[in-house]
Amino acid sequence: MIRRRSGLKPKVLSGAAIRRPAPVLGTVTMIVYVTVGVDDIEAAERFYSAFLPALGYGLEYYHGDLCYALPVVPGQTPTHPEFYVKRPFNGASASAGNGTMIAFEASSQQQVRDLHAAALNAGGQDEGQPGFRDDYGANFFVSYLRDPQGNKIAIFSSNPNEPGRGG
Repeated sequence: MIRRRSGLKPKVLSGAAIRRPAPVLGTVTMIVYVTVGVDDIEAAERFYSAFLPALGYGLEYYHGDLCYALPVVPGQTPTHPEFYVKRPFNGASASAGNGTMIAFEASSQQQVRDLHAAALNAGGQDEGQPGFRDDYGANFFVSYLRDPQGNKIAIFSSNPNEPGRGG
């Protein structure tokens, strides 16, 4: 169990933290937000808006960049991280992280297929067609993509109510 030392006040690091309701004392959110860097915001918006709204994410514009977030029930702390698509803070060209991958959960295998196709049609590159992978659980159905900048994205479903690998 991770415990926050008493007497320390969290620093406000982003606009997301400003909008977020105060967490319940003694709780820790593992990941609050994820950011990927891009050079072309418009191309990134076409790509991410092709599938994130179908997963429930709304789009907000934040200082000329993009923030995709799940709806927040008033008075509740979000349980999922916000996803920022931004130009690099230092003004240099964005580059994809070697070994970095962001995964989004879909509700079904068919939704994985549909969103993979939509993302490809919106400028993404295929990094792995939708399907089961031998190295993962029997119900882990996943596709892999690269956004127009080269950031690696996974869309997966592990719905136990659907047939698994070999079934």
